[in-house]
Amino acid sequence: MKRVWQWVLRALTAFDWPLLVLLMLMTILGLTVMHSAVGGTDWRFADQSRNFLIAFAAMWITALLPPPLLMRLALPAYLCGVALLVGVELVGETSKGATRWLNLGVVRLQPSEFMKIAVPMMLAWYFHRNQGGSRLLNILAASVLLLIPFLLIVKQPDLGTALLVFGTGFCVIYFGGLSFKLLLPAAVIVVSGIVAVLYFEDQICQPGVDWVLLHEYQKHRVCTLLDPSSDPLGKGFHTIQSMIAVGSGGIYGKGYLQGTQSHLDFIPERTTDFVFAVFAEEFGLYGGIMLLALYALLIFRGLTIALQAHTQFGRLLAGAISMMFFVYVFVNIGMVTGMLPVVGVPLPFMSYGGTALLTLGVASGLLMSISRYRAAEK
Repeated sequence: MKRVWQWVLRALTAFDWPLLVLLMLMTILGLTVMHSAVGGTDWRFADQSRNFLIAFAAMWITALLPPPLLMRLALPAYLCGVALLVGVELVGETSKGATRWLNLGVVRLQPSEFMKIAVPMMLAWYFHRNQGGSRLLNILAASVLLLIPFLLIVKQPDLGTALLVFGTGFCVIYFGGLSFKLLLPAAVIVVSGIVAVLYFEDQICQPGVDWVLLHEYQKHRVCTLLDPSSDPLGKGFHTIQSMIAVGSGGIYGKGYLQGTQSHLDFIPERTTDFVFAVFAEEFGLYGGIMLLALYALLIFRGLTIALQAHTQFGRLLAGAISMMFFVYVFVNIGMVTGMLPVVGVPLPFMSYGGTALLTLGVASGLLMSISRYRAAEK
């Protein structure tokens, strides 16, 4: 009986309660918006409710794993993920022009989602194991470890997931000691490229102009971002309709279940990538500020766990996961409001989808594991 109570106590103390409260609020809000987006309690709402339960179970199981065990799992998880990505390249299933899935008979996997967790774990493990070594050598080795899965995912092509994997991995490298001075040349190149695209938009967006590094559909996404009216019924339709929905919400919103853009089917993918347009139309500017405040608190709690972590591995991993949440939110809301091209990045805990929610649940569990381990040591 004593062992049972010890197990129950250990299970209850696995949670970081401030983080859990924030996640519960996000869950309630996410299901509320999903109920409105689908127009009731149809199969998509039921599936999303089930997905949240699975994500919660994954979070709880992950939270019970101590960071030393997570460190031992980092290298096998990374190697397994890279092997699956190579498998996708060789024998993957193609759908809608992209080869992203691997059919293993029993299950159908999208290994790129798995790498959102495996890459930061691997890089955090690497920097933890090589503390005190050459900083330049560590950064170069970590960059190679990041570029391998990044390039494999870009080749599928899946630019949205590749950006998320690169963003989380880059955060680990930056927190691991990358000097800001080394980023200045890259920042200059990026800014110069953006200015050049804006200046030569009329010439480079013409049909037949090859952008070399991007696929044709990715080129169209960038060009329609610059001028959505150039293809209002095609590539620009998503951006135009989502901006109309966000703007029509005004300050106070149209009210729950009263969004005309969403319920009249003007917003494409309103349950997944463009769910924020549904939210903004019904809850307005004040609702949008409230949602961003919740995300800010979630990220702040993750960074607090990173600062209080007991090990270098915990600090780097918690910091990377916190910034992963930020990249998710920044890219999704940016593309919905017409500030960034449409790249297929879901809004955390709001967009419909089982794999993305499972990844977020595991990421939240990692934060709780790191927080709990420090409390136990103290």
